[in-house]
Amino acid sequence: MSTPPAQKPARDAQPGVKHRTNAERMRTGGMLALAVLVTLFAVLNVDEVKVNWIIGSGHAPLIVVIVVSVLVGIVLTYMAERLNRRRR
Repeated sequence: MSTPPAQKPARDAQPGVKHRTNAERMRTGGMLALAVLVTLFAVLNVDEVKVNWIIGSGHAPLIVVIVVSVLVGIVLTYMAERLNRRRR
């Protein structure tokens, strides 16, 4: 008698393993593409620019202005989402 060939367990049969949906993969890919584009945009803009603050003005490399603007946008978006979830 020969032994039956080993069968692969079904994907869903593996306990504790989570598989990503197509929507999650698309979201991750989109975020990665956006991060690459923002990085390229910032790296290609290294000229010194005049920055007008609320009080006074100064000069800074454009890459710093872009990165700080993106970080402020991320923080504000995160805070707005938290406030929105708390209201529900």
